[in-house]
Amino acid sequence: MNTTPAKTTTPDETAAAQDAAAKDTETKDAPGTSSGAGDSATAPDDLSTQPEGAADDGIADEDLEPDPFETARHGVGAGAAAVVSAALGVVALTGAWSGRVAAERETLIGQIKTSGGGSAAQQISEIYGDAWHTTALVNGVFAVLALLVGVVVLVRPAFGAPADRPQPAWVRAVALAGVALSVLGVLISAGMYFDLFASLPSAGTPAGG
Repeated sequence: MNTTPAKTTTPDETAAAQDAAAKDTETKDAPGTSSGAGDSATAPDDLSTQPEGAADDGIADEDLEPDPFETARHGVGAGAAAVVSAALGVVALTGAWSGRVAAERETLIGQIKTSGGGSAAQQISEIYGDAWHTTALVNGVFAVLALLVGVVVLVRPAFGAPADRPQPAWVRAVALAGVALSVLGVLISAGMYFDLFASLPSAGTPAGG
């Protein structure tokens, strides 16, 4: 019976086999390491890159933010017109210096006309009546102007291009006040001009006349 003697390994052969196994392990691990390194190298770039939607959203948000200067300018013209309407309405009720000047002029003209003589009724009409009617007429003109300006301010949003924002409430309130004062001024001026509130004084009939 033949027996094969067991192969014996020397220490040098054992060391060589271990070195070969270690080299094979390093070779197998090398692709994985390089792949991981590549992923880690590209990861910051991927994280730092923002989607297009995010950038567009940021720009859109900036565009949608209201401009404080634009907001402050909104309604300035309408507000100024409303204040003018209210001021003209007050002038129509209280009278203006132009009305007083016109009344004094009519008084002077009446005195000149009646200086050469005239009846008492003529003097009352020329000196007092004309001045009274002139004052009422001037006040009525201011009242009509106030009414026109106030109405324009109130109806302006209904015409033309639609505004981005509604008309401020204070503008409408002041315009309404101007319209109310102007209507009252028109009524009072009309009553004064046509002697509805008080008639002109009349001269008494001379005795035995």
